[in-house]
Amino acid sequence: MTVRVRFAPSPTGYLHIGGARTALYDWLFARHMKGTFILRIEDTDRSRIVEDSINEIYNGLRWLGMEWDEGPDVGGEYGPYVQSERLEYYKEAADKLIESGDAYRCFCTSERLTELRETQRLAKKQPGYDRRCRNLSDEEIQENVDSGLPHVVRLKVPLTGQTRFEDFIRGPVVHENQTLDDFVLLKTDGFPTYHLASVVDDHLMKISHVIRGEEWIPSTPKHVLLYQALGIEDQMPLFVHVPSILSPGGGKLSKRKGAAAVTDFADMGYLPEAVRNFIALLGWSPGDDREKMELDEMIEAFTLERIQPKGAIFDEIKLTWLNGEYISDMTAEQLFASVTKVWTDAGLIAADETETRRAYLLEIIELFKSRMNGLKDFGELAAYCFHDPEDYDAKARKKHWKGDDLAERLTLAADRFEAMDDFNVESAETVVRAICEEKEIGGGKLINPIRLAVCGIAIGPGLFELLGLLGKDTVIRRLRTAIEILKSEG
Repeated sequence: MTVRVRFAPSPTGYLHIGGARTALYDWLFARHMKGTFILRIEDTDRSRIVEDSINEIYNGLRWLGMEWDEGPDVGGEYGPYVQSERLEYYKEAADKLIESGDAYRCFCTSERLTELRETQRLAKKQPGYDRRCRNLSDEEIQENVDSGLPHVVRLKVPLTGQTRFEDFIRGPVVHENQTLDDFVLLKTDGFPTYHLASVVDDHLMKISHVIRGEEWIPSTPKHVLLYQALGIEDQMPLFVHVPSILSPGGGKLSKRKGAAAVTDFADMGYLPEAVRNFIALLGWSPGDDREKMELDEMIEAFTLERIQPKGAIFDEIKLTWLNGEYISDMTAEQLFASVTKVWTDAGLIAADETETRRAYLLEIIELFKSRMNGLKDFGELAAYCFHDPEDYDAKARKKHWKGDDLAERLTLAADRFEAMDDFNVESAETVVRAICEEKEIGGGKLINPIRLAVCGIAIGPGLFELLGLLGKDTVIRRLRTAIEILKSEG
């Protein structure tokens, strides 16, 4: 089988995690099978289009490392790939269905349909079209058309029997036809509904597998009926409905609980590699206990058989852990552009300093990266690498800045650092250890006060590596400042 899959978002907002996961499964399957990944923009619901959301979709997919083989901006044999540019195909299909007797024109006004729904609601009946226009005579239809009455086109759904399809993940799905109403194919404005446009385009673009969220399962019988009515049932794609992504509490994702835009995760300090890895495992497994996977590993391991039917929990703790693993494993050079952007955005360095201070900045990244869960942490936890502390963590002060001789200890350290000709990681540690031995105190009683004096906080990389990074002058200056504060406070 020649694999051709499509990701078909609507430009009605941002690309969220659920959509990105579907796109990733499409993309991974296409790459695994050496097939074709198509991007199609489904913009037929004109009232819901959000300006610039198409670019948001492009940016989100590309940030995750997905490029498409065919699509609006790259072209392809089966274009155009924007549905509003394909209206003639949908009209042709609708006309064919009317001519064959499988569809009909419906002239019911929106006011009548609203009234019908309200009547059904009050009667506690299932809402749906009552098929009033299904059996209009040819004369009545022609008279309405000649009068210019607006109309939609509806499919004649069989009144009895069942519609069946095979879902790749869940197996056979059976739907009673009597529960379906005669759904709209073509709207009064000439634009198709999702059902008609999706079926027509999937057929014309030779889509082999329709991979989409399980929320589309109730719509699939309608699509099967359309394939049958159009006489192309033998060319129907395989349907693969992937599980929902659930909030930690088991309910629907909200924006606060994971359903943010993909680009928001970039703003929050997540790496695209980590997000991509994380969402790949939301409903799919490589068949072993691997959790951190490079892209080529995912492509090699990805099969539809390993997609699970059960909903997957969005575990932000796991995402953060995975992000930290990627940061730790990357080189300082690989992280340089992303981290320096965090620093310039935070005002810690000027843009022109990223090259003039490159060696120093790379040292910071290398020293800190194994402790970082997100790119933002480089701004929050490494800020003291760029400026002296403006204050000192209150909790850490209470814990580490105590003892009548604290100022004396810090002064002794500052004086001995100042007397050193060669200040580095090893020599700084030698001095601190020697003072602790002389004073007969544990290392923590000097290491922690020095860290707080130099950094303003009590956490970070190893103290001596940090002192070596900051340099002799900076360390002594900050120690002297802290000593004066301690003396002034009595």
